[in-house]
Amino acid sequence: MLRRRSRAAAVPETVSGDDLTASTELAPGAASIVPVIRRADRFSVQDLLVEASYGVGARPSRLIMTTLGTVLGIASLVVTIGFAQTAAGQISSQFDAVSATQVMIEPATTRNSSGAEQATSRLPWDAPERLDRLAGVERAGLVADIDVAGQLITSVPVNDPSAAQTLSPAVIATSPGLLAAVRGNIVTGRYFDAGHDERADRVVVLGARAAETLGINRVDSQPSIFIGDVPYTVIGIIDGVERRANLLDAVILPMGTARADFALTAPAELHVQIAVGAGTLVARQAPIALDPNAPENFTVQAPATASSLQDNIQADINVVFLTLGILALLAGGLGIANVTLLSVMERVGEIGLRRALGATKRDIARQFIVESAVIGLLGGLIGSALGVFAVVVVSLLQGWTPILDPVVAIGAALLGTVVGLAAGAYPAVRASNIEPITALRGGT
Repeated sequence: MLRRRSRAAAVPETVSGDDLTASTELAPGAASIVPVIRRADRFSVQDLLVEASYGVGARPSRLIMTTLGTVLGIASLVVTIGFAQTAAGQISSQFDAVSATQVMIEPATTRNSSGAEQATSRLPWDAPERLDRLAGVERAGLVADIDVAGQLITSVPVNDPSAAQTLSPAVIATSPGLLAAVRGNIVTGRYFDAGHDERADRVVVLGARAAETLGINRVDSQPSIFIGDVPYTVIGIIDGVERRANLLDAVILPMGTARADFALTAPAELHVQIAVGAGTLVARQAPIALDPNAPENFTVQAPATASSLQDNIQADINVVFLTLGILALLAGGLGIANVTLLSVMERVGEIGLRRALGATKRDIARQFIVESAVIGLLGGLIGSALGVFAVVVVSLLQGWTPILDPVVAIGAALLGTVVGLAAGAYPAVRASNIEPITALRGGT
């Protein structure tokens, strides 16, 4: 009995699970020759990180070139998304500043028997004053094109038949409040006021391009232009018109002057600057304010509260930029995969030696996966930082407000790790499948 117990006690206890690297069923006398070695004692997480860091930093030049692909891919993704968000913000602000604050009112038209369109009503001369009472209306101004019956517009009264004929600027009549309604700027001089309009003074304001054509760049000496043989004093030059840009190519008269000198019968358009979001209200109330008895005689072009066009433009920009960023990121991932695979081919001897010393296929695969992940994370961090820097610098140089979601920057850095893991999967599997004998003999 005692002899049997001592023989049984000499047999080592069975160790189950991942604690053993080999089979746990040993021969009765094997314990004294080959001790049981736990997996944690052979290749720990610390060993994995050390081996991976050595593999990453062993070839600095290759590391730089490999990381560069990921850096460019992540930076491109961040830049494209950042520029998409910034461009969307610029479109939104410009839309709100111009399109969402502009209303244009015209007389309704119908087709006569000959098929030509004709107006069914007329805008009243005091239309701006009528609309000023409405909520949401900030400024309003009338405008009409003037037919000068072929008369030349010049800056000198001399008619030289031998001189080359130049195209005369257009002549437009406006009310005093139109310049503010279309967001124009005075370059020099002033715009005519209600006094000029009521007295029908022969004064004009020139658009910037019309002034250049006529050779006038200052008004302190009270220069004059001639419409036919009639002189008109230039009192100002305008530029920067955001609405009705043809004013920059025109000679602009007061409405009263156009009525007296050119028999203007009625204004053609009424431009209104409104507060953001007031388009629907103004579009409903303006025709009633102009003619309570027949509001249907006017056509109102007003922005809606929400613009589907604006949303569509932003969506298109996002799709274009995201597509470019994804393509750049794929290029970076392919770079990591190629370099990692090349590294596997060059380190066949090392892999075979490690396998011969007891490293498992899983150990080899983990090492190359971690190496690729580290390269991807490093490239992601650098690329994300460069992308954010590029978006901010370019936006500031262009006078834009940089817009970039912080989640995009952080997610892009982590995405580099994901790309590295995905790119290193196939090389890691190939490395783990290399047989020790084949590797030590120099084969692949």
